[in-house]
Order: sequence, then C-alpha cells, then structure tokens
Amino acid sequence: MDYLSLDETQLIARAMEGDQMAYRAIYELHEKAIRSRVSGYFKWKADVDDVVSESFQKAFAALSSFDASRQLRPWLNTIATRTALDHLDTIRREDEKKEGMKKRDGGKDNADPLTDIDPEEEIIQDENHRRLMAFIEELSPLYKEVMVKYMIEELEYEEIARRLNLELNTVRTRIRRGKQQLAEMMLRGEIK
Repeated sequence: MDYLSLDETQLIARAMEGDQMAYRAIYELHEKAIRSRVSGYFKWKADVDDVVSESFQKAFAALSSFDASRQLRPWLNTIATRTALDHLDTIRREDEKKEGMKKRDGGKDNADPLTDIDPEEEIIQDENHRRLMAFIEELSPLYKEVMVKYMIEELEYEEIARRLNLELNTVRTRIRRGKQQLAEMMLRGEIK
C-alpha cells in the first residue's frame, strides 16, 4: 500500500489506530515544512533537528486530541513553533547561567564556563553524561555508531557519512531513529 497516496484524514485515522507506516507517511509529508518553519530560529542545525524531532513526538503523542476535520499542517506548525520557542528559552537560560558564572567570578572575560564549574554542577554534568552514554550503549547497533559520532563527537551529517562510508540519507535516517529510540528510553528511564 502506498501510504503517501492516502489522504490526510485516512493517514490520521490509521495513525490513531497505531499504524506505524501512517506515522511515517505523516512525517514524510510534513517534515520539510516543519523544518523550514523552525530553521530561522536557530544558528545550529543540531538545534533544528532536535526541535523537528521533538515537535513530531509531541504531535504524535497528542494525535488523539487532533480535530480531524481541520488541516494537520497548521496544528503541526503551532506545535513546532511552541517547541522552538521552548528550546530557545532553554538556550537563553543556559546562556544566562554562563553569564552569571562569569559575573560571580569577578567578571573575568577570559573565564571559560566549561572549566569554571562548581563541584556540584560538575557531578551533575558527569552523571548526565554517564546516563547519556549508558542510553547510547543500549541503542541497537544500527544506530549506536552513528549516534556516538553525532552526539558525542559532534560531527556533521556529511562527515559521519564520509567516515562510515554511508549514504547521507542513511545517516539522516539513522540519527532520526536513534534520537527517537533515545527519547523513548529516556522517557521510560530504561537502562538494562
């Protein structure tokens, strides 16, 4: 069955019944528009990727509350815009925290916020990093190597594709699915 040939109402109905291919088709139909909608908010592609992924996760989680007599794209745009604004707010708070650390240290412009961390914050960061690594270790082998290169080594998609001798679209797909697996594991708090 060609899901992309179904009309939006049919796709939504199938998705509400748990049809994963319908979710995939909805994503494929709207991903570029949502990416375009939020890309102007951010400097970094990784932020755009995160917001797009999170927006679809939120939308799919709330799909049962969607009024199917309306168009889906405006609803998705609203979710994406709110998610982008939340993400920007998080970035702003992190920047303010770093600025506060500089001021607390006497306003030294040469202070490096990555090295001037109090012991409690360092313990929290170490614990968060350890948990992230544990979650990444639990990913299926198909996604683990790509996610390490993306999240830990902070490589761009093109560089990952070159190093792993993969097609660029394969890297994009594996990162997207890896993020989805990570998000699901983190929500459930699962580490084996």
